Amino acid sequence: MPPKFDPTQVVDVFVRVTGGEVGAASSLAPKIGPLGLSPKKIGEDIAKETAKDWKGLRVTVKLTVQNRQAKVTVVPSAAALVIKALKEPERDRKKTKNIKHNGNISLDDVIEIARVMRPRSMAKDLRGTVKEILGTCVSVGCTVDEKDPKDLQQEISDGDIDVPLE
Repeated sequence: MPPKFDPTQVVDVFVRVTGGEVGAASSLAPKIGPLGLSPKKIGEDIAKETAKDWKGLRVTVKLTVQNRQAKVTVVPSAAALVIKALKEPERDRKKTKNIKHNGNISLDDVIEIARVMRPRSMAKDLRGTVKEILGTCVSVGCTVDEKDPKDLQQEISDGDIDVPLE
């Protein structure tokens, strides 16, 4: 027999969703059903929370569940932050597939994204985190200050570009 449910315990559940859309309740049910929550209601809460800033982007959402109440917080990935910085028009993911993000962002934007990602980065200092974000720019397919992100990574390594330490 399973142990008795403790209402005071705090459980964190991470779910990857498309912002602003109510995902299938069937995908949420295995994760939050055992906690005594309604997957349909949680799906609507997630959609409401991600609708304004993350519409159409895939983001990770952290559900903090305590006493059968769920609190939704968005934990953006580096790629989601880079795509958001590109300021592209919102798109319907059902109609447009395999979109190429061939925009351009500034090095200041990259440094700001690195500051947001700093607590989750494995780098020793901010320079390393900036290089991680530049690597994400390579995979997203955008340029930074009209240059290839790989070239900027090399310039940071060589010391040609100054990045603040914190």
